[in-house]
Amino acid sequence: MHSIKQTFAHDTWVMPYLRKYKWLLILVLFLGMMTFLSAAALMFNSGYLISEAARRPDSIIYIYVPVVLARAFGVARPVFRYSERLTSHNWVLRIVSDFRKKLYQAVEVKASAIKQTHQTGDILSILADDIDHIENLYLRTVFPIVIGWLLYLIIVIGVGVFSWPVALLMALLLGVIVLVMPLLSVAVNGAREFKQKQIQSNFYTSLTDEVLGLTDWVISGRYHDFMALQNKPIKQIAALRRKDHFFQWWRGFGVQFFFMLAVLTLLIWSGTFFTASKGMANWIAAFALTLFPIVEPFLEVSQGASEWPVYQQSIERVNQLSNDQPKQIAQTKLSEPVNEISVDHVTFSYPGDDKQILKNVSLQIKRGEKIALLGPSGTGKSTLLKLLLGDQAPTTGTVTINGTPVSELQDQRAQLFGVLDQQPYLFDTSVMNNIRLGNLNATDEQVKAAVEAVELKPLIESLPDGYDTEVQESGSRFSGGERQRLSLARILLQDAPIIVLDEPTVSLDPITERELLDTVFKVLHDKTIIWVTHHLAGINHVDQVRFLEDGGFDMQGTPRALYQDEPRFRKLYELDEGKV
Repeated sequence: MHSIKQTFAHDTWVMPYLRKYKWLLILVLFLGMMTFLSAAALMFNSGYLISEAARRPDSIIYIYVPVVLARAFGVARPVFRYSERLTSHNWVLRIVSDFRKKLYQAVEVKASAIKQTHQTGDILSILADDIDHIENLYLRTVFPIVIGWLLYLIIVIGVGVFSWPVALLMALLLGVIVLVMPLLSVAVNGAREFKQKQIQSNFYTSLTDEVLGLTDWVISGRYHDFMALQNKPIKQIAALRRKDHFFQWWRGFGVQFFFMLAVLTLLIWSGTFFTASKGMANWIAAFALTLFPIVEPFLEVSQGASEWPVYQQSIERVNQLSNDQPKQIAQTKLSEPVNEISVDHVTFSYPGDDKQILKNVSLQIKRGEKIALLGPSGTGKSTLLKLLLGDQAPTTGTVTINGTPVSELQDQRAQLFGVLDQQPYLFDTSVMNNIRLGNLNATDEQVKAAVEAVELKPLIESLPDGYDTEVQESGSRFSGGERQRLSLARILLQDAPIIVLDEPTVSLDPITERELLDTVFKVLHDKTIIWVTHHLAGINHVDQVRFLEDGGFDMQGTPRALYQDEPRFRKLYELDEGKV
């Protein structure tokens, strides 16, 4: 109970919508109650009708009313059931519509900073699973539990009108079903459901990251290691589901057992209570049969309760996403050209982690300068890029453009930075539309000029549909080098003064890589370029080289000076040139 209160203490996703659509919720619960009450009334009436008809009454009038009521309750049950399903799904669809809008707003507000607190797989998990889980919270937990408890009270009070001792016994027997078993389900199976959801969520996140880095797995020849990583969580989930099915079988058996005891209690009591006359004996079957349609919601109470830990985690995740909004920073605008980018004594570590990714790093980049950032994986190259772009804020120190903190220039980000990374995204539309994303106001002639500049004009114009050729999903119509050139054409149209190259040639063969780099530095000759790379192919295009290692710059200088003065650089260069 404490965990439930804690979950909803600062909730902005579930409780507000319960209040917003409270009258529709009341209607759903009312229709659900009427569905099962109609079914119970049908069985009650049928029990009486069968008993009365078996006595062969002297007049049809004795069974006429029960016959009419049987027809009425028989029609009422499916009508109420259909209305309840229709209304409950209307309720859920309205809420889900609000959820998706709220989720979009939560992500949109912190789009540029969302990777500070969430991995790609986390966001996909929220989009794919958590909203559906909250939807199921109503359909599979809230509605069945509330309806089951209401029916429980009605049965106990109804029997109590005739006999309070029997009502107390019924309260105990049915209480095991609607109170004890749900708590047992949460304690035993709920923990298992929670663990399964954790494994599934982590699997979602890790699989997303591994698929995004699939090229590295293939290149390294670690296919079996990749498959082993996927098989482990799948086997864990399968084992948990087997235990879940085993527990559900025994729980269902327990519900049926205690329900049978409740039916026998009613049968024995009614057989004792209604024996004063033959007419009163007609009520024995009526009372005994009443409970049978009620078993369905009683079964759903325990199942719905056992799923609560999964829903609880989903509620906490979406609340965390919307509550952990980035700190709002007053924005300004550069009115003059970008003359200098300055990283001044920057130290950075991720929140909650004592490890320093960058340690007192300083870097000045002048207008039009080309700089290469090199270093082994995990040394902070990507983190430094995030700081330069404003995706992260330094723990200490400053990152500025013309003296203005980059965090205050995020509204102008698209006008300042162009980014070409390892896997630039191309949409499933025409070549013309994909390139025009760099500048929506660009004319067809400007798009074609950009294509010509990146040396794709012969290829595009040789295609049957030319610039109207569909690139297909993720640009699969073209090779890796061609996709990079299309993205480079997009950057040319964007015409940003600062270009970030985040290992754009990592998946290309050496010949294509060299040709692409020659093109990149030729068409972007007047831009400031910050190039992150893992080796030295094409390094002679840059003015400065900085080696990041252990959070700081280990080597720095021009390519020529480093080749002459640093044996390590000279060895790496000759390896890339194939001279060693």
